[in-house]
Amino acid sequence: MQGKQHLEAARRAMLIESEAITRAAHRLDGNLSSAVDLIASHPGKLVVTGLGKSGHIARKIVATLCSTGTPAVFLHAAEASHGDLGIYAPGDPTLMISKSGSTSELLAMLPFLRDLPSSSIGILGNIASPLASEMDVVLDASVEREADPENVAPTASAIVALSLGHALAIALMRSRNFGVEDFGRFHPGGHLGRSVRLTVREVLHGPDQVAWAKPGDSLKQVVIAMTHRPLGAACVVGANDKLMGLITDGDLRRALQTHDDIRELRAADVMTASPTTIDPEARLLDALRLMEDRPSQIAVLPVVDPVTAQCVGLLRLHDIYRAEPRP
Repeated sequence: MQGKQHLEAARRAMLIESEAITRAAHRLDGNLSSAVDLIASHPGKLVVTGLGKSGHIARKIVATLCSTGTPAVFLHAAEASHGDLGIYAPGDPTLMISKSGSTSELLAMLPFLRDLPSSSIGILGNIASPLASEMDVVLDASVEREADPENVAPTASAIVALSLGHALAIALMRSRNFGVEDFGRFHPGGHLGRSVRLTVREVLHGPDQVAWAKPGDSLKQVVIAMTHRPLGAACVVGANDKLMGLITDGDLRRALQTHDDIRELRAADVMTASPTTIDPEARLLDALRLMEDRPSQIAVLPVVDPVTAQCVGLLRLHDIYRAEPRP
């Protein structure tokens, strides 16, 4: 019984948060466009600040902004008046995040921001608050209730503030025409960065590593070839190495299940004709989407030259996740 209650509480919390985001999305108006224009028109950085849970949200928004083409830094609101205001250059706009809209440390920054000057944007949970009246632009982050049973823990309010920060970052990406290549420049390391930066040609298994077969080869010949070159598939090719089909480990298992006598089976009887393929110059990200964004994922992908129709290698899903350029 307790387990069921736990699940119900968890599910209700997630639904409350998702509904709060939906309501915030429907409230979006010209203020978001004004915030985008204010930030995008400034050649310098955006300073993002908050305190407590709002401070944690502010840090995440900064990380998202930086990775999507908008220079941003986090300023701890409690440290601002103790020397950290030196982070500002004249004209740097400010994004303030506060659930109550009355955070004293943020209010204390306002005279400095007016003198600098610094335009101000607020992601605020109370649009009738003291901070809201001082902002140039306000994004409404109010929620009907928090996700916990007692309606006290900053859960839905934190998620809505983060969601609005993400929405602002995405709108700025559109404003700056920030694309995949730009994203790859800012992410040279890690799986995501490699999948944007590297091409299929740099990672694929070349002809000497691939199991090859002709349509008329016996199933025994195919199994032997796949055993010697265990990539999980054999490429079936015709004249001029034009790809005719693909035989995977799964195809072999299905053949054994459906045929009592496999001695007469040929590669053409077992292969998947006209399989999904990828261009060698495609990004690994494109290959990953092709393999995963489908009802039934595929683990191996023949690489075919679009001009000659020649199969030049094989790419495995595993290779994408551990991708490094081959020597």
